Amino acid sequence: MFKQSKQGAINVISATLPLNSESLDLLDSAFAECFREGQPHAVLDLRSVPLIDSAGLEQLLDLRDRFQQKTGVLKLAGANPLCQDILSITGVAAYFEIFPEVNQAVGSFI
Repeated sequence: MFKQSKQGAINVISATLPLNSESLDLLDSAFAECFREGQPHAVLDLRSVPLIDSAGLEQLLDLRDRFQQKTGVLKLAGANPLCQDILSITGVAAYFEIFPEVNQAVGSFI
């Protein structure tokens, strides 16, 4: 499940499912409203994501590209140690600003 909320002008998408091939359509739908905005700014809250597989990593990079095409920014927050390792070992972490907490990620937009 993916839940969207707002903190000021920043969209926060909270995920509770693994980011894998089975959840990609749901993830894409959760970000759909962000892309309707002129210059989207969002944080993906990974606090409750148990795992990210290769399809999930590809989707994260695709989302990042779509944000950049609209001169927006997608940041990640709250990844557990396993997800942090996956992002780091695969090199995907280099493409994102990653924060320990959602509030820090939201605050970084200021």
